Amino acid sequence: MQERVTDTASSKADLDPHWNWGRQLPSWGTMGVDFESRVEFGRLRRYRLARARQALESSNLGALLLFDVNNIRYVSATKIGEWERDKLARFALLARGMEPIVWDFGSAAVHHKLYAPWLLPEHCKAGLVGLRGTVPPSFGLMKHHAEEIASILREAKVDKMPLGVDIVEPPMMFELQKAGLSIEDGQQTMLEAREIKNVDEIALLNYAAAMVDGVYHQIFEELRPGVRENDIVANANRYLYEHGSDDVEAINAISGERCNPHPHNFTDRLIRPGDQAFFDILQSYMGYRTCYYRTFNVGRATGAQRDAYKQCREWLDKAIELIKPGVSTDKVASVWPAAQDFGFPNELAAFGLQFGHGLGLALHERPIISRVVSLDHPMEIKTGMVFALETYCPAKDGFSAARIEEEIVVTDKGGRVISLFPAEELPIANAY
Repeated sequence: MQERVTDTASSKADLDPHWNWGRQLPSWGTMGVDFESRVEFGRLRRYRLARARQALESSNLGALLLFDVNNIRYVSATKIGEWERDKLARFALLARGMEPIVWDFGSAAVHHKLYAPWLLPEHCKAGLVGLRGTVPPSFGLMKHHAEEIASILREAKVDKMPLGVDIVEPPMMFELQKAGLSIEDGQQTMLEAREIKNVDEIALLNYAAAMVDGVYHQIFEELRPGVRENDIVANANRYLYEHGSDDVEAINAISGERCNPHPHNFTDRLIRPGDQAFFDILQSYMGYRTCYYRTFNVGRATGAQRDAYKQCREWLDKAIELIKPGVSTDKVASVWPAAQDFGFPNELAAFGLQFGHGLGLALHERPIISRVVSLDHPMEIKTGMVFALETYCPAKDGFSAARIEEEIVVTDKGGRVISLFPAEELPIANAY
């Protein structure tokens, strides 16, 4: 098999995921400079591909066929825009002993030959399987690519081993099977690869969180009677894109009587004096995501609202105290209240309210921490994981609620919070 023409050097230092935890995580600028070691994208590419190869070699799979855009980016360091996220328009193949192959959307394949020299030029291919069925399977594109993939796997001598697929249109899976391939779940293999972040991934996640610090300062200043939830969302979007975000995935803006139960959206509701309001900023910088809630009151707060915030913070702090390598996720979930204890009929109805989830190129990576899953199916917390912990407490007034979330890097000594806008006590915006 041919080797990559560039970006092939790898060393133990490249693959070491850890910081010098004795120092504060740096808050670098976004420019490349010659006088500081900042994010090294070559090292990032090598680390991610090595992790994917390692996970593949540890599995029973011969290759991974990837349609999930996060997985494609992880193994190939290619991305063509957020519009592709729900199209299943691109795909990549990582086989044992071979360099990644990317089938891209039309002219993007030619672009990668020019500007992605870490990929072999002949591995940058144009391809199309059907754009979620809008090109009928009967036209034959899926059959063509399934047979092409089978041929490549025969060349790599892994065609007798299962092919791991992350997400796929059913007709494409059928064509792969008709081509003689045995299909198994490849998403778990990729999630295993992605769960431990290296220094560059942590730096990008830290910078993304710093952008949200700035958004919350802006929201704190803007939050006053007469402003609408969607005004806050619009201004937050502008701030994030002006500061380098490549995708504002969603912003929840929830106020007043909409706080309980949590609707996970925003509207044109007018902010009023005394409202409790909480926000979630979901965006990415260089692909790396944030999920970062903060709760405010407008002008003043009642005793019930303050009590809800205090309880929400206590539940969160108890979880943060447990974060260290070797702790299992059931221990974390066990310090959170049962669903019935805060007004829900069962754990599925309360899912996502007392919650932890990995952050990386996707909003939800490993580990998932929830009473729905973790009590009976715990996972080990490991150094180099990055995840968010979020709690929710409805107020006794029946409509207010508090929601707080912190992003945490797991160090060899414990968890280090990277979401830094103050949240120890309930912030009162524009206090009267």
